[in-house]
Amino acid sequence: MLLSAAKPVLTTPRLLLSAGDPALAEAVAELYRRNRAHFSRWDPPTPEAFFTAEAQAARIQEGLNAFSAGQGFRYWLLPREAPTRVIGSVHFNQVARGAFHSCMLGYALDEAHQGSGLMHEALQAGLAEMFSPRVNLHRVQAAVRPENLHSLSVLARLGFEVEGLSRDYLFIDGAWRDHFVHALRNPAFQRPGDWPPDAE
Repeated sequence: MLLSAAKPVLTTPRLLLSAGDPALAEAVAELYRRNRAHFSRWDPPTPEAFFTAEAQAARIQEGLNAFSAGQGFRYWLLPREAPTRVIGSVHFNQVARGAFHSCMLGYALDEAHQGSGLMHEALQAGLAEMFSPRVNLHRVQAAVRPENLHSLSVLARLGFEVEGLSRDYLFIDGAWRDHFVHALRNPAFQRPGDWPPDAE
């Protein structure tokens, strides 16, 4: 089975999921600036330069390079009625093939949109693309802090299963934090034509 690139734009009833464009750099920087306190509770520390348009332009370009290489798929969340405003992201990163066909999932949503169901909507579309024949991943894994009840609820609603607790998993908000490890498997995974894979 030959894999093709993931779609660079996905649509849902309320959102556009875009692989991005460096022209969105200021909108992405603004997302992080207005959510600085909110995201700091759940994300590793970031340097001051991270909040600039210049840093985000470089980050968007790195993401586009990974996207085209099939190494990672970041989608920026844009409201369909305001497609130049960035309100979050969904990131399928650390894509591994061989005997694994897996990735890690990260996501973030503007605090003002919490509780609206938008992240569930975005992840449904993103997961459908990751499990499509175009990308054909077998497994998506996510790690979430036990205190992040919103995120735990989102994953449970999508069918992710808790596989264990990783102690001191990431340094966040001034301390090493435990994370629950969740996974979702693709029931429609298509075995590649060269299966089993050569040893890597």
